[in-house]
Amino acid sequence: MQMREARRNPAMNEINEGQLEKGRKKAIENKTSHEGIFASCSFTDIGLHPSLCQHLKDKMGFEVPTQIQAQAIPVILSGKDVLVNAATGTGKTIVYLAPIVNLLQQRKPRVERSDGTFVLVLVPTRELCMQVHEILQKLLRCFIWIVPGYIMGGENRTKEKARLRKGISILIATPGRLLDHLKHTSSFIYTNLRWIVYDEADRILELGYGKAIEEILDFLGSRQNISTGQENKWMKPNESSRQNLLLSATLNEKVNHLANISLQNPVMIGLDDNKISFMTTNNSVKRLLSLDSDSDGNLEHHSPLRSQAAENYNLPVQLIQRYVKVSCGSRMVLLLSILKSLFEKTGSQKIVVFLSTCDAVDFHFFLLKEFKWSANPHQDMDQRHMFITCSTFRLHGNMAHEDRRAAFQGFKSEKSAMLLCTDIAARGLDFPKVTCIIQYDSPGEASEYVHRVGRTARLGKEGEALLFLQPAEIDYLHDLKMHGVSLTEYPLQNFLERFLFYGQKQHHQKFLSLDTHPWVILLQKALENFVLAEPKMKQLGKNAFCSWVRAYTAHRGELKKIFMLKKLHLGHVARSFGLKEQPSLVSKSLQKQAKKRKKALAKGRPSKRRQLSAI
Repeated sequence: MQMREARRNPAMNEINEGQLEKGRKKAIENKTSHEGIFASCSFTDIGLHPSLCQHLKDKMGFEVPTQIQAQAIPVILSGKDVLVNAATGTGKTIVYLAPIVNLLQQRKPRVERSDGTFVLVLVPTRELCMQVHEILQKLLRCFIWIVPGYIMGGENRTKEKARLRKGISILIATPGRLLDHLKHTSSFIYTNLRWIVYDEADRILELGYGKAIEEILDFLGSRQNISTGQENKWMKPNESSRQNLLLSATLNEKVNHLANISLQNPVMIGLDDNKISFMTTNNSVKRLLSLDSDSDGNLEHHSPLRSQAAENYNLPVQLIQRYVKVSCGSRMVLLLSILKSLFEKTGSQKIVVFLSTCDAVDFHFFLLKEFKWSANPHQDMDQRHMFITCSTFRLHGNMAHEDRRAAFQGFKSEKSAMLLCTDIAARGLDFPKVTCIIQYDSPGEASEYVHRVGRTARLGKEGEALLFLQPAEIDYLHDLKMHGVSLTEYPLQNFLERFLFYGQKQHHQKFLSLDTHPWVILLQKALENFVLAEPKMKQLGKNAFCSWVRAYTAHRGELKKIFMLKKLHLGHVARSFGLKEQPSLVSKSLQKQAKKRKKALAKGRPSKRRQLSAI
């Protein structure tokens, strides 16, 4: 209610404007005096209630705010609409939760469940939904009368309806499930809705939720009972009292369009190494494409903001970024060797491995879980030991909801573990103490590279990132460099020397080709024999090969010139999945699917294209 009064009361507006200006000056001072990720002020200095500040420190471990928190929180407290564009791993969730909880707990009379929903947080994935809800639960332990809740795909709708009927003060939701309840749950009360937050807005739109977002905005902004003239739970909320917050790691046309239809004169807060910019969005973006337009279109030519090709991405200075140049036929051997080396180090290791398809995740997951090793290939299986001994998890969009939840929570709780995943885990998820990110398959767009490596080196902690590239793909480094991202080469030759003691005679010469290295030959043969002997693994390898080929041909724009299938030897691609068969035999299923698509198009029916990655 304080925010509504501020909009109506000029005196309070002056106070809020003063608070906003004070926050801006403080943020500039922070940037000048403290070059790290953390600000030189306290949470109390930026306007949060003392009890909330104490709770953040004692119960959640936040001693001081990050730079982006110090810049954004005073602006949000002032009641302004805000667009936040900040680097990954800088505490964006607290950016909006802390000030909203601060304002909501001051409301008189106190918030009650029967009042319905006051805050709506939209997120792109189920995993991020659970993560935000977990953080919110911790934040509200000192304000127990404020009720948090979530709704998302995969959950029981009946149970969700029951929770909405009782009342949820702060609701975290995925767009599809929220729209479903807006249409079909009559007990969902949102009359008092005062805040709408779009977290990871760019990812929400990339996943095709643009149409759903527009429908949600229509529901939340226009429903009222005109026939009776009586206000009820479906009445149009007072838009003048609503505050909208949009957080996005990257800016593009669709994000700009969403900002225009959802934000009113927003303050734009951006964090980079040179300056902090406060600006309003350009009104010319209203001419942009609709949110549900084809994402395959060439967007960069119309953007009123700086071109994506010229945009520099800010990555943590403590992040060590390297690439490894390896031929396709030796990729799998090198991946397993690096993983083995990392997990044999002292101390706990948490590693995330990104792959391009769900089938590739499944294949490598079962391979790492079941592959047993011995330097003597003639040794009995019961005398062999696991090649890599660690807790291994997988996460992709084709998994059952409960399996996804178990994998997400399991990897978070482990001190030392490995997660194999698609880009479903690339946005917003905060896995504690991730030490290394391995991008086994190329991310494509430079922005996706940034999101992936953003799972490590968070909040000032150290981290490593390793990118696998084939010789034909090495020009991708130039694309990254255009965005201010530079990588150094991984010392392969020195790394492989440590594996020569596995039943091999010591060699001192430098091998002209990685493929002829004794360790590579030995391990590749063992992997191929394992896949050949296990029918399940062989089928998983075939599926992974076919989906990998389809994903490789799906690169768009200028990247097509770098990632060209005709530059690759498909026989070597098959070797990277432990397959000895010729590609023509392995890819029969791919040929069959292509024929089915042609038949479907000939009959005038749209073909059902399998989703290649994530979600």
